Amino acid sequence: MTELRIRAAGPEDLDAVLAFWKTAAEGTSISDDREGVERLVARDPEALLLAERDGELVGTVVAGFDGWRCHLYRLAVHPERRRQGIGSALLAAAEERFVRLGGRRGDAMVLRRNERAQHAWRAAGYAPEEQWRRGVKPLTD
Repeated sequence: MTELRIRAAGPEDLDAVLAFWKTAAEGTSISDDREGVERLVARDPEALLLAERDGELVGTVVAGFDGWRCHLYRLAVHPERRRQGIGSALLAAAEERFVRLGGRRGDAMVLRRNERAQHAWRAAGYAPEEQWRRGVKPLTD
């Protein structure tokens, strides 16, 4: 197996990322479209991390830092490439980014129904905080 390469996504990667999420990611978001991902990369060019092996996209994570908190979204690994250390490598790269930027704690958005993801996040050291609930309000139709 060849070496895993982790890099920041550029505008040229966005169509491939959106297609990849349809295969590898659980659930969808109002921001999972070309405009939303373009805004992310334009605002923070290092936030969307890609894992590649032999030129193939095999994993993603969004490592967003707003200057105060570190947020992790869209950790996704191709179903045929799971349990090969790709998710761990992406999380390590995201956490290194956060530390470099001055972040002190990462939080992950994980669907409650996604048991596999719940287990993976716990194994990576992310514990649920049951005292918190996420409030969501769509800002557009």
